[in-house]
Amino acid sequence: MPENTVYFVGCGPGDPELVTVKARRLIRDADVIVYSGSLIPEPIIAMAGKDAELHDASGLVREEISEILYRGASADGKKTVLRLHDGDPAIYGAIREQIDELAKRDIRSVVVPGVTSFLASSAALGTQLTLPGVTQTIIITRAESRTKVPEAESIAELARHGATMIFYLSVHLIREIVSEAKKGGYGDATPAAVIYRASWDDEKVIKGTLADIEQKVRDARVTKTAIIMIGDVLNPESYEYSRLYDKEFSHGYRKASVPDKGDD
Repeated sequence: MPENTVYFVGCGPGDPELVTVKARRLIRDADVIVYSGSLIPEPIIAMAGKDAELHDASGLVREEISEILYRGASADGKKTVLRLHDGDPAIYGAIREQIDELAKRDIRSVVVPGVTSFLASSAALGTQLTLPGVTQTIIITRAESRTKVPEAESIAELARHGATMIFYLSVHLIREIVSEAKKGGYGDATPAAVIYRASWDDEKVIKGTLADIEQKVRDARVTKTAIIMIGDVLNPESYEYSRLYDKEFSHGYRKASVPDKGDD
């Protein structure tokens, strides 16, 4: 392991079997692990060695977390220090501020990606988030609350694209999301879904449309730890088949088995 290094490791959406091989190895070998107990299930923490120094970050502030990471990485330069993040560290993981603070103190950072919860959510729906003839774009965002969102990235503005929209950290604001999505051009019949704790044992999938998804979520009493998805790909009326596997389509690994109609 490189000396004086902190690993920012994504451990997936919750299911221990969705932890990557690399993340599992690092967790097993770590000397110091800082994690959020409210977001990472116990079976993943249990992967750590019996002598690992564990710190639940749920009750800590930024400076305390940074100090633990710095102290562990600089003690003798040879400890394996992990900042364990649910999902993938790059998506709403607040890793930039931690990496920059460590860099000021000559501590190197390495980021290890993980399976993020919107992918586990699409798997729970058994669906595809991009479809030819429907949309080729996914917009990942959050509703504005204590964390501000740039005006150009308002929900109504993003909704004008008609793409698949995915909301993190926002299910408690679902009324505002539905209202703003409609302002942006989505109709009442637009499919919507909320996935609570995707891939966990108590996963809950709520399907509906913009006309009824708010009430369904309230009836289910889901107020946190959920992904919201909006878009026609969730229940398409029609779509086009992929050209990649079309018998008329040639590419570097396969010749078309029938002539392209455009050649006639």
